[in-house]
Amino acid sequence: MKTNYSHPEGMTYSPQEMLSDTAQCLTSGGDARIALDAISGMNQYGCRPFPDPTMLAYGSSTASIISSQGYQHANQLHQRLVVALKTEAAATIYSHEIKRLRQELIHLCVVPETTGMIFSASGTDAHSLVACYAARGNKLAPRIIMIEANETGKGVNAALKTATHDEQSEVIPIKLRLDNGELRPITAIDKEVEALVAEAITTNRRVLLIVTDQSKTGLIAPSLSCVLDLHQRFQDKMDVLIDACQFRIAPPTLGAYLELGFIVALTGSKFLTGPSFSGVILFKSSLSSELDAAYRTLTPHSEPVNFGLLLRWEVALQELKAFRLIPQEYIINFIHDFTAAIHERLQQDVFFEPLPVPIIDRSPLQVDSSWDQLQTIFPFLLYHADIDRTPLSAEETLRVYQQLSISINDKHNNIPTHYAAIANLRCQTGQPVACGQRNGVAISALRLCISTRLIVESSSKESSRQLIINAALSVLDKISLLIRASH
Repeated sequence: MKTNYSHPEGMTYSPQEMLSDTAQCLTSGGDARIALDAISGMNQYGCRPFPDPTMLAYGSSTASIISSQGYQHANQLHQRLVVALKTEAAATIYSHEIKRLRQELIHLCVVPETTGMIFSASGTDAHSLVACYAARGNKLAPRIIMIEANETGKGVNAALKTATHDEQSEVIPIKLRLDNGELRPITAIDKEVEALVAEAITTNRRVLLIVTDQSKTGLIAPSLSCVLDLHQRFQDKMDVLIDACQFRIAPPTLGAYLELGFIVALTGSKFLTGPSFSGVILFKSSLSSELDAAYRTLTPHSEPVNFGLLLRWEVALQELKAFRLIPQEYIINFIHDFTAAIHERLQQDVFFEPLPVPIIDRSPLQVDSSWDQLQTIFPFLLYHADIDRTPLSAEETLRVYQQLSISINDKHNNIPTHYAAIANLRCQTGQPVACGQRNGVAISALRLCISTRLIVESSSKESSRQLIINAALSVLDKISLLIRASH
């Protein structure tokens, strides 16, 4: 089938500009979020386009700095493209390379050869494409149901409305948390979703139900049992998009979603730790013609060459390839060991409060037990160790997050000399996620995350597993040090 690829409007580069060097190519072909700050040299996700081996990278629910091996693969592809451009047209080269990446992704994800695939610059772009598809052949704009932006992405809601080109477009966010940050019961969430779907369909409005697997704090919502029930009842009047942009799903889960006729959005920049801005949707081949039409509606001009997207997916697939070589038994054991250590620390340390993450229930899909039924994102609140044990505000948590990635000079930060080693660590966690209020004060959570890269590195030699876990505990050490130093 035809393989398409999208490009954000207004971000057009000549092949020569995009291939000036590997690092610049890695930061091209996206929107403003991928641009590097002139002072810090980082994008909006706190990442540079160069390897940084000294960074303790546990923030894969947001983004990760490119690995040394990943950069090497990107550089090799970059050099190959530069040579090829001397004798072939950019569009020809790009089409060939995208088809190669498509075949690799199909193989690594263990999905049928006939699986449809459309690459996009980001997960947000992928959502726009599916929203445009959902608006097909209907006088009324579709009702789009999704979870609140705090747990997905700030730009998704606006992108969904823009994609349908209809003032009557309706995007309804579902709250996952109560005002104090505690989770709403999944039964209440399901009931609200069911009512919204039924109401739309009774008024002859098509529904696009966006199912998040997993959210910023590791949640699946609505429940898969609710989704399958709604799909069985209304499948001719609704579309289902599985937002699996975290890529924290195993091949059996992905295959089950596709077999049901769901569209699945993935990115290579979260769990896989590839550079930011690498999206793709997968779908049954029977949906190809209508999704291609939606793509052409969103990108009416000629298909552009986006070498930045190409290089970023090259890195992501190399990381996935390494992960696929690790036996599942090892992966499960590592996740169990990591989880035990982090839970113990978060529960015992006065500076932290772990946010509860429900068990990941994939049983409605009737797939074999796999690592993707285990928690890999660990959200937690920060606390002052005062008499009342008050939580840090969202603003205070953001300051801690920002200081994590820099080495701190103890002479200017009220940090005792014997904490110098911890103070000088440079760390990444997931960016703060808003989690309601406590006593009228807005609060947010940081997130420690397991990634494919950490799992692969932990398996390299016998001592590596404990080193990876100890490094994660060191990240918590620095966070608690920063809280103490803030007084």
